[in-house]
Amino acid sequence: MKMRALLLALLSFAAVAAVSAQEFVGQSLPELKLKYLDQEPQIAGKPVLLEFWATWCPPCRKSIPHLNEVHAKYKEKGLVIIGATNEDRPVVEKFLKDLPIHYHVAFDKNGALSKHFKVRGIPHAFLANAKGVIVWQGHPMSLREADIEKALAE
Repeated sequence: MKMRALLLALLSFAAVAAVSAQEFVGQSLPELKLKYLDQEPQIAGKPVLLEFWATWCPPCRKSIPHLNEVHAKYKEKGLVIIGATNEDRPVVEKFLKDLPIHYHVAFDKNGALSKHFKVRGIPHAFLANAKGVIVWQGHPMSLREADIEKALAE
């Protein structure tokens, strides 16, 4: 009996997580209001991949080379990748000496944007098409090329 209750609880949690995992798909990307390590990218009319990450996060560190590859492959096609962290600039600058990020690094200092998106775990990314509509969200390592190609075509 206890096993059945535990199983039902786990299934309920999985269902809620699955629904919330796609909560923002179909919504418009809000104004980002971020500070950038370098120059702020022009995102109007371009598809955007917004990723939340941190220097202390091992899965984030694993996703950076993948996102560098995505950036290299799709930047000429208009995709803008922004990695947003709530950490201090000196911490990030030191980190980048060991693991360079080739896409835009931004600071969500007070966490307002991550709170807006209800980010519960990192890394977590949102892909918006050129119209600013979020078409995908999830772990950046699970982003498929087909999702990127579709966002570029919309």
